[in-house]
Amino acid sequence: MNIRRLIPTATLAGSLSFGLVALSACSPSDAADGAGGAAGKSGGKLAVVASFYPMQYLAEEIGGDHVDVSTLTKPGVEPHELELGTRQAAQLGEADYILFLKGIQPAVDEAITAAGVPNTVDAASLTTLEKHGSEVGHDHGDEHGDEHAGEEHAGEEHEGEAGTDPHIWLDPVKYAEVAKGVGASLEKADPDNAAAYRKNTTALVERLTTLDTAFKEGLADTSTKTFITTHSAFGYLAERYGLTQESISGLSPESEPSPARIKELRSIAAEDKVGTVFFETLVSDKTAKTVAADSGLRTDVLDPIEGITEKSKGADYVEVMKSNLAALEKALGAK
Repeated sequence: MNIRRLIPTATLAGSLSFGLVALSACSPSDAADGAGGAAGKSGGKLAVVASFYPMQYLAEEIGGDHVDVSTLTKPGVEPHELELGTRQAAQLGEADYILFLKGIQPAVDEAITAAGVPNTVDAASLTTLEKHGSEVGHDHGDEHGDEHAGEEHAGEEHEGEAGTDPHIWLDPVKYAEVAKGVGASLEKADPDNAAAYRKNTTALVERLTTLDTAFKEGLADTSTKTFITTHSAFGYLAERYGLTQESISGLSPESEPSPARIKELRSIAAEDKVGTVFFETLVSDKTAKTVAADSGLRTDVLDPIEGITEKSKGADYVEVMKSNLAALEKALGAK
């Protein structure tokens, strides 16, 4: 099913660097690169390359037995920091279908554009992106409002298009919208197996709907609606379930909080009766623990599910989201 790009010898002689990429794609060692093996050697299955775990999960769940999925971001690698090597670039060029989320990984966005694979799907185009910053869903009044407006939190970085938040997979409803779009695009890319893709998409959307219901019911009645996280990954989730996200840094986990932001978080924690500061599995917990100790708060994990490792509280997206729900229920005092 995969159609290899053939390059004349004369072209190779004049384009050495591209020739090296093509040769590396055919090397035996390339089969070990990526979680699912090298694309283009799929035994008749659709060769799918996913940019990082949330895209990989969709491709595997919807594609089922008809796809061979590899991922550019290996388990344990923080996806925002990913830089692509020669083999990964070749992997992209050999794909039948690429699924990525624009705005999360700049190096991946650039490489995918250069690969020029016809069946390339940007998950961000399958739903509506919104702008989120360090806090979502709450107005602390004049006491904090001037600080928010005046400095936009020093060191905060924005991702996505024009400052939009790309963390759509943490909202089960938006993730289900994306799943429907991915299913439709796989049907178009591989019409012989369209019925299977439709069936798998329906099953996945049902699981995500059940997850959405669990979050609605679990967080409907809580002692506080405010939670503090390492970085601002949970804006969509907070908005969906009537919560307030306050992040130590901004949309990027590499951002360093300003002293003013640390002071502000201390005040917010006291005002909103926040008892827990959440940290992540793929990012250092040093800053979160410092903020927690400074304010006499507990720490716990709220996983943005950018990758699954042995430290993850669950084997896949749905399991980790259920763990996140349990952590939020405990931290917010669910009744």
